Amino acid sequence: MKHIILFTAALGLAACATPIAPAPVRADGLATIGQPTRVGQLVVTPQAVVEDSRCPINARCIWAGRLVLATRIDGAGWGETTNLTLGKPYTTHGVGLALMSAEPGRLAGMDPPHPAVLFSFEQR
Repeated sequence: MKHIILFTAALGLAACATPIAPAPVRADGLATIGQPTRVGQLVVTPQAVVEDSRCPINARCIWAGRLVLATRIDGAGWGETTNLTLGKPYTTHGVGLALMSAEPGRLAGMDPPHPAVLFSFEQR
């Protein structure tokens, strides 16, 4: 009897849990952190900026720097997380992908960088 009551209580609590709805998938190859977007046959979700050593847009630099973005890539029946580097093509499961831009760019003296960066992806 004790087991039935515990099971019933657990079942009742599980029924009250509200599932977290996934973020809607954009269809334009643009996304912010945590927002999925469709790029050809892939769904790409930026997860975190790993490195951003780009030259600030309001400064003069000798080296342009680089941006590395941890990115979730999902295809038909598979998914992986990898680091994409701005402007460098990446191929997985026979499909090419590239991180093309991150806007707005960094500003000198702004730390942390702008929180609402919009990333642009293209199929290659």
